[in-house]
Amino acid sequence: MYENIKVIAMDLDGTLTQHKTPLSFEHRQALTDLSKKYRLLMVGAGQVMRIFNQLEAFPIDIIGNYGMQYGVYNKKTKSIDILKDISAPCNKEQVTEKINLMRKKYGFENYSGETVEFHPSGCVTFPILGTKAKQEDKLAFDPDRIKRRKIYNDIVDTFSDYCVFVGGSSSFDMAPKPYNKYYALDLYCKENGFKHSEILYIGDDYGLGGNDESVYKSDFPYLTIDNYLDFPEKVSVLK
Repeated sequence: MYENIKVIAMDLDGTLTQHKTPLSFEHRQALTDLSKKYRLLMVGAGQVMRIFNQLEAFPIDIIGNYGMQYGVYNKKTKSIDILKDISAPCNKEQVTEKINLMRKKYGFENYSGETVEFHPSGCVTFPILGTKAKQEDKLAFDPDRIKRRKIYNDIVDTFSDYCVFVGGSSSFDMAPKPYNKYYALDLYCKENGFKHSEILYIGDDYGLGGNDESVYKSDFPYLTIDNYLDFPEKVSVLK
């Protein structure tokens, strides 16, 4: 079923690593083995350089910020050349007002730090517990995402100018439309001459509101990962 695949595209956190942690030796070796047969592509929610640094300079091309950034690995410098870096305007006052309305509606009015986090790209994070919440509180808030999925459709309707994702353990992440991972992969195909059927995507966040959901529900071949520790075994069939 993978005989036509030319590119392996994948998510990072939860798929290859724990959240914001480096690659293990086993996972790095699995990527190295895949690179002997396929072109590799990382498709991330974060910035290209953050992803590249987390990967400890593994030689791979990287789509960042849901397609707003694109970096190509440079073999000579052993670094990343940023070929695309898009930023979108953001009406901060309007976004803040909407977030505060959601806080009042759902009882999220007690928080630490700022009510919203704005990113240079134009992406937005709605940190339900605030920007300065304790890590243990964030991890305990909604580990199974049930709380946020109950109100997900309302958040989507409220922020109609954004693609909305259930992010981390206690937030909603938003990227200006049309940027999501499907859009990013589709554009990559158009710019590099690939068919959807030639790119296999690997990701863990494919449920409702997950940032891999748009790819999972599309015509791209998809390999699900439910525990990042299983990645080396799961991809062994591709070698």
